[in-house]
Amino acid sequence: MHYNEVKKNRKLSRKRDQRRALLKGLAANLILKEKIKTTEAKAKEVRPLVERLITKAKKGDFNSARYVAKILPAKAVARLIKEVAPRYANRPGGYTRIIKIASRRGDGVGVAIIELV
Repeated sequence: MHYNEVKKNRKLSRKRDQRRALLKGLAANLILKEKIKTTEAKAKEVRPLVERLITKAKKGDFNSARYVAKILPAKAVARLIKEVAPRYANRPGGYTRIIKIASRRGDGVGVAIIELV
C-alpha cells in the first residue's frame, strides 16, 4: 500500500502534491534524526507512512529497497536500510511514538514529538 492509497486522511490545508511532499519530507527527517517536533495532525499522518516504510525495509530485498527509494531521498534510504530497519527485526510493528506537548503559542494548535521507539 502506497502512502497515497489511504482513502481517509487529513488534508493539512494543502493540495495533493504539496501534501505528498510534506509527508515525504517529514518521513525522511524522522528517519534521519529519529525524533522531530511537529503538529499533532502532521505526526498522526506521517506515522503510518513511516511504519510501512520500516516494515518494507525490514525485508531487505531489492524490491523493498526500490519501493523505499521511490518515496525517500537516497540519504534517508541508506540510513533506513542499514541502521533503522535492522534494529526492529524482531518487532512486529509499532516503531513510532507520538508524545503530545503544549499548544503552540501563536495559533494554539497542538504540537507533538514523533520519535522512533
